[in-house]
Amino acid sequence: MIVAHKPVDIFQVSGDSPQVLTEVLQDNVNLAVWRRRMPAQLEDFAQLVVSLGQPLADQRVIDVDEQQAPALPGLLHETADLQGYESFVADVAWLVAAYTCLLGARRLGLRLRVLDAPMCPRFHVDHVPLRLLTSYAGPGSEWLQEGAIGRRELHQAMPAVDNIQRLQAGHVAVLKGEKWRGNEGAGLVHRSPSGHQRRLLLSLDWLA
Repeated sequence: MIVAHKPVDIFQVSGDSPQVLTEVLQDNVNLAVWRRRMPAQLEDFAQLVVSLGQPLADQRVIDVDEQQAPALPGLLHETADLQGYESFVADVAWLVAAYTCLLGARRLGLRLRVLDAPMCPRFHVDHVPLRLLTSYAGPGSEWLQEGAIGRRELHQAMPAVDNIQRLQAGHVAVLKGEKWRGNEGAGLVHRSPSGHQRRLLLSLDWLA
C-alpha cells in the first residue's frame, strides 16, 4: 500500500491578484484567498438581491471547456430585472472560467444562495477536492490556521478557539478539502459566519 506524503507544515496564502489562487495547487497550501474589491455595480446588485428578503437559490451542474466561455442561461432568474444583473452574470461566468482553467475541469457544480442564517455553524472540513467560495454580500466564511484546533475536537459541539480568521465580502477563496489527493487529514478547518446577516454566496465544486 502506498501512503501519500502529507507535508508537516500547512499554510494559507492571500493576495490582491487573482494569480494567488494558483498557489492552492501547492502540496502545503490548503487555502488561497484573492482579496478582491468588487466594483460598486456588483456590490449594489448584491445588496439589492439580499434586500428582497427571499430565499433565492440556483443550483446546477455545468459541463465546461477551457476553450469556451461558460454558458449560464437564466442564472438566478428571479433577479434578472435588477440593475446590474448582466454584470453579475458576467462576473460569475468569469469565476467559473478561472476555476475551470485552474483545474482543467470538465464538469462543475454551481450553487448560488441567499442565506439568512449559518448553513454550517460548526467548524468542519469539506470532503471534496477543491471548493471555490465567494460572498457577494454579507460576511464570508470563518476559518482557522493549521494547528489552531485539534482535529478530534471538531466533533465537539462548540470547541473554544482563538484567532478566528474571516473572509470579507468580495474575497474569492479556494479551499482544499479532504478528498484532494495527498491532502487527507489537512483539509481547511472552517465554518459559516456567525450571526444572521443576510448574504449572497457562490460556491463552485470540481466534479470531473
